[in-house]
Amino acid sequence: MIGIHPFREITFGLLGLSIVMASLAHAEKADQDKPLILEAEKVSVNDVQQTYDLNGKILLIKGTIVVTGDQGNIKVDPQGYEYVDMKGTPEEVASFRQKREGPADEFMQGRATDVSYNAKTELLTLTGDASLKRLQNMQMLDQLHGWKIEYDDIKQYYRVSPPADAKADDLPLARAILSPRRKATLEK
Repeated sequence: MIGIHPFREITFGLLGLSIVMASLAHAEKADQDKPLILEAEKVSVNDVQQTYDLNGKILLIKGTIVVTGDQGNIKVDPQGYEYVDMKGTPEEVASFRQKREGPADEFMQGRATDVSYNAKTELLTLTGDASLKRLQNMQMLDQLHGWKIEYDDIKQYYRVSPPADAKADDLPLARAILSPRRKATLEK
């Protein structure tokens, strides 16, 4: 377990993790060219502004990306990149899952009260009792827990931040389980 001062954020930029992830895996690039599939109890579409408002039991699929939640908003920029904001409920949190390029069957999977994903910058932000896992063949490789988790797939880093009103008695506010990296994997 990793404890942090309540008024600082912690960045997991471990050299081995960065090298392995940067050389072997990134978000699935083919996802950008896939159609956007939406299911919800209510969908409002504004074609002029390229925005979508979603309510109730939302399922968003775009290639290997799967996002769920109860309330959501999607904005598409002129280049076709999506900006997704999804909120869960007290009973059912919002979630995000995406296959990564590189090793077979490697996924990033997160859950939180709020999920935001910027397809252009490949930045995933999970807020409110957040957890993020990196899985390969359904085996957990890395796991993070905290109030807010940011995962930048381009720069290959995790950042776990405490809530603004955190107290020293609340430690640890962040926890990470990171798998060891084999030397042979790093040299590839």
